[in-house]
Amino acid sequence: MIGMRNTTMMDTSDRPTTMAAPAARCRFCNAALRHTFVDLGMSPLCESYLAGDQLNSMEPFYPLHVKVCEECCLVQLEQYVSAEHIFTEYAYFSSFSDSWLKHCANYVDMISGRLQLGSQNLVVELASNDGYLLQYFVKKGIPVLGVEPAVNVARVAEQKGVSTLIKFFGSSCALEMVANGQMADLIIGNNVLAQVPDINDFVGGIGILLKPGGVATLEFPHLVCLMHENQYDTIYHEHFSYFSLLTVERIFAAHGLTVFDLDEVPTHGGSLRIYVRHAGDKSKPVTPTVVSLRERELALRMDCMETYALFSEQVKESKRALLELLIRLRREGKRIVAYGAPGKGNTLLNYCGIRTDFLDFTVDRNPYKQGRFLPGTRIPIYAPERIKENRPDYIVILPWNLKTEIVSQLAYAREWGGKFIVPIPLAQILD
Repeated sequence: MIGMRNTTMMDTSDRPTTMAAPAARCRFCNAALRHTFVDLGMSPLCESYLAGDQLNSMEPFYPLHVKVCEECCLVQLEQYVSAEHIFTEYAYFSSFSDSWLKHCANYVDMISGRLQLGSQNLVVELASNDGYLLQYFVKKGIPVLGVEPAVNVARVAEQKGVSTLIKFFGSSCALEMVANGQMADLIIGNNVLAQVPDINDFVGGIGILLKPGGVATLEFPHLVCLMHENQYDTIYHEHFSYFSLLTVERIFAAHGLTVFDLDEVPTHGGSLRIYVRHAGDKSKPVTPTVVSLRERELALRMDCMETYALFSEQVKESKRALLELLIRLRREGKRIVAYGAPGKGNTLLNYCGIRTDFLDFTVDRNPYKQGRFLPGTRIPIYAPERIKENRPDYIVILPWNLKTEIVSQLAYAREWGGKFIVPIPLAQILD
């Protein structure tokens, strides 16, 4: 056994040796990762929904043990599965959220006016999904190109008139695009930065593809909000990294890019939209908004390991509160179902050990997920109409970031006294 003292004089030279796994290293600065941010145990890939004929088969589980780098403060999850395995065929279609589409349409109106974009410009979106955003540029007559590795969602984008390059984006892809005359005036990356295992290659590619006077905007969940609101369910294997402004500025600066402006937006429980330019482009000075948030993060001690060490206990308390509520309601004989089959919901359910003993089923608007089962917990997924048919007492909103939209969609549940439960940051029944 490893660590057992050898008390005999036997010759062990022919015995196979057991090697410890090499220490994980930071995907940005390559420092050794010694500090735990949170350990959510073992969990399946959150978008690996099961068909009925897979229910008797083994399902792979991987660690959700998140570390934080003491050198650059990048919060990160080790890569256990290749990006190709996760994203070549993907179950997430952005267009099934009405509020997200409205957010994107508003962004297109704003940025096309701010940058004075027209038919002479090129807009490139990285991880363009089903054309949910670029379709609004197309309607304005602004040339677009999506870069999307998932074949199934890229085909949907093409049907919307969104030209799509089916590839993973990185430095080599950017060089090919530049060789084809496809340098971008605007590069967009919405909720993709967290999903990139080789962050240096990805950000380096942005620097290659972006015209000298161009702008890139990227949106990603803000680590400060994740920590403050106990949003541990946004941690899953498809998300490799979690960002503060302090860290993301450092990453982009290493590749000759400067964050010169930002917006704090409410999507995904609180996100940052950063505006990036080449470091040598002095026509876009760094705004007071960037300076203010940088100072706020320093005041919150986001550059100190002690701050990150506090998160684990918050997560445990959030789990206890949810389980206590569900146990009490079940003992009272209440029927409970869920709404949504998002990746974040699968992290929450697997970490908390919630299966059909607590939730009878869940529903989702995405036809791709209907008729399947949630990974790990094997909870069945139906169309939303199932809720009206079954008239449950309580509905747990798994995509809690869309709770306003979902409560509005399910307003009819109040006809029979149905109530809604939001699990994050601490479980509560909505009034």
